[in-house]
Amino acid sequence: MATRQLEEKLTCAICLGLYRDPATLPCGHNFCGKCIGDWLAHQVRECPECRELVPDGTVLRRNVALRDVVELVVAAEQAPAPPPGPGAPPGPAARCPRHGRPLELFCRTEGRCVCSACTVLECRLHERSLLEDARREREAQLRTMLEMTAQRATQAEAQLRELQQQSSQIQDSACGLASTVSAKLSCLLQALELRRVSVLRDLEAAKAQELAKARDGEQQLRSHLEALTVHEYRMQNLLAQQDDCVFLQQSLILVPPEPLGPLPPLQWDEDQQLGDLKELLSRLGSLLLEEEPREVLDVGPVETPGPLASVSSPACPLRRELWQNYRNLTFDPDSANRHLHLSWQNRQVKHCRKPRGPVGPRSFDLWQVQCAQSFETGRHYWEVRASSHSVMLGVAYPELERSRQGRHTTNIGRGPFSWGLCIQEDGSQAWHNGETWRLPPVSGRLLGVDLDLTSGCLTFYSLEPQTQRLHTFHAVFTRPLHPVFWLLEDRTLTLCHRPGP
Repeated sequence: MATRQLEEKLTCAICLGLYRDPATLPCGHNFCGKCIGDWLAHQVRECPECRELVPDGTVLRRNVALRDVVELVVAAEQAPAPPPGPGAPPGPAARCPRHGRPLELFCRTEGRCVCSACTVLECRLHERSLLEDARREREAQLRTMLEMTAQRATQAEAQLRELQQQSSQIQDSACGLASTVSAKLSCLLQALELRRVSVLRDLEAAKAQELAKARDGEQQLRSHLEALTVHEYRMQNLLAQQDDCVFLQQSLILVPPEPLGPLPPLQWDEDQQLGDLKELLSRLGSLLLEEEPREVLDVGPVETPGPLASVSSPACPLRRELWQNYRNLTFDPDSANRHLHLSWQNRQVKHCRKPRGPVGPRSFDLWQVQCAQSFETGRHYWEVRASSHSVMLGVAYPELERSRQGRHTTNIGRGPFSWGLCIQEDGSQAWHNGETWRLPPVSGRLLGVDLDLTSGCLTFYSLEPQTQRLHTFHAVFTRPLHPVFWLLEDRTLTLCHRPGP
């Protein structure tokens, strides 16, 4: 008690701290030398305590005796306090570990409870407040955080229910589609049986992929809910804490869980899963009713013999000769424009209005895609089936621009690095280096491309209803050539695959 009263007598009335280099006014009152100097320089020249005027020219004199007394008091406070005896009762309040004085204030700058000596020696210029005020503010913040946590938990539970419902719908839809596909293809010939197995495999893979995404999302939501529950429990325990110091110290290290970002949406389109299966079955039904079978039955890409297997009627000699250099191609996903969707193991491309999302730096800004294969020597032949007109096929050097040049929607044949054939509703056109050759309309949708690098010839064929040469380019090809394609909205291109010999 005596030490407390002595400190009050040694407190500066301006900064409320112990005297530092004290100085005495003519009226007899003492203040910190810097505090009274700043006071007289910026305020009315009068004593802060008794308001007695201080004459101009008054020289402030240091109070050496008072300074020595302050130093003795500070040294006594900094001495470590003796440990309490084994049976000593706990003190009424927590004390400063540095000075042994009661913790009465909260230093906002350092985020800790301090005593009056700390405010003078260490936190003199820091932002401080009473423990009660600091607690009230922190309590308000924690209650706000508690409300936000409850809202996030509610949202997470709603997302979880919606995700579970979507998972159930995907499972039911996948089972229904598998049953339909199996029923429609089980009675067909060997080629259709192979196709049925391929479709079911792709369907199962798509279902597994989406359900895996659903399980991952469900696990994320459950983990997020668990973290929110633990955080809510810790905050409730902290709000029930009676000790102000413990409350403030623990509240500063209590960090809420990071907000859960948006989950990847589940994408399940029954029409997309079936692909062109419905159209194929319709074409096969009409084909079986015809009296004279066609040359080729194109049932789409599969990994085993059958997609371009010959039926009873033999192919014409020219096409059979071209087949000797047949190449089974696949589209390069990294080159596809964001509106082009690949399927059938990258053997079919479809233009959709809805973009796929972010694409890589190698993708075309135009509605184009190139093949993963390239040819530098020899002779090569491939076939492609188009769902409708307004498509373009050709070959290009690797230097073909990915970005749009000018007002055209395709750059195939617009410059010296590519050659192409454009199929329109009222006719067709051959393009190279900006020059065009108008050609007659193409009745069929099955097209062939013959690239003879040895003789420098690039020939385009129409294969329906009979094999017909459309146009031949003659050039000296000096670099590898990639097959490249362009298609308009809602069009589909399929790379036809032939079985091995």
